[in-house]
Amino acid sequence: MEIKILGPGCAKCHALEKAVGEVVREMGIEAKVDHVKDIKEIMSYGIILTPGLVINGKVKSSGKVVNKNDIKKFINQEK
Repeated sequence: MEIKILGPGCAKCHALEKAVGEVVREMGIEAKVDHVKDIKEIMSYGIILTPGLVINGKVKSSGKVVNKNDIKKFINQEK
C-alpha cells in the first residue's frame, strides 16, 4: 500500500502524517508513507487545499486533517 501526505510541511500536514503513521502501526499493515512537498507533484493530484491524503493513487481527502477512524476507513477501502 502506498500512502502520500501532500503538503508543504505546515502544522496540519505534520499532524496528518503523524495520524497516518499511528494508524498504519495500529492496523499492522505494510505501507510506504511519503510526505510530498513538491508543489508540482501536489498539483498533479488536482487538490487545491493541503494537506492532502492519497492512498494507492486515489485522493481520499484534502484541506483538512482527517481523524484516525476516517484514515482506517480509507485504508480498508483500498485493501
